[in-house]
Amino acid sequence: MFVLRLLQLNVGLLLYGLSVALMVEANVGLGPWDVFHQGISLLTPLSFGQAMVAAGLAVLVYSVLGPKVRVGVGTVLNMLLIGVWADVFLGLPGFPHPSGYALGLALFVAGLAMTGLATGLYITAGLGAGPRDGFVLGVAKVTGASVRLVRTLTEVSVLALGWVMGGSVGLGTVLFALTAGPLMQFFLRLFRGLDARYAAMSTKDKRGAAVTPASEAGKG
Repeated sequence: MFVLRLLQLNVGLLLYGLSVALMVEANVGLGPWDVFHQGISLLTPLSFGQAMVAAGLAVLVYSVLGPKVRVGVGTVLNMLLIGVWADVFLGLPGFPHPSGYALGLALFVAGLAMTGLATGLYITAGLGAGPRDGFVLGVAKVTGASVRLVRTLTEVSVLALGWVMGGSVGLGTVLFALTAGPLMQFFLRLFRGLDARYAAMSTKDKRGAAVTPASEAGKG
């Protein structure tokens, strides 16, 4: 069942990269972390996707060496692949590039909805949380603060830093703050049956592996 989970994870990461690219091209503002990533890319030779990977690597290293947050294969692939896919889509010649604010807003909403879909897919794959989520959990563990408080302070901080560096803040930033959580919850509920199905298939395989040798021995 690992192969199916891995496939689901990678589909989710690809879609997440596409959603980020759509929101960047919309040019109506970005979510807190993406404002930060864009700010880094504006002040360094790094592309947007490379800035995502660099930031993800930094928080992942802290999470592992500091509070020793458990890292799964999904965590590592999340850190590596979303930025790569974002750059791939942003580099496509025919990728949508809206000419007006209304079209940009529509593109952002499409990207935002896809973010919820992608998050639901990669989380329910059950192969590890994203590096930024691990960072929040790690800081909460070290400080004793609530996860909600640490997440809020972290996102406000990266938003402020990204804005100072020139990242895009606008109506899209507000929409992201208001709807990202509910969208994620909706798609997590939508896909929650997948994890149970994987578990049932895994249990069935284990039982089959335990029964088969005995039955084959009886044939001799």
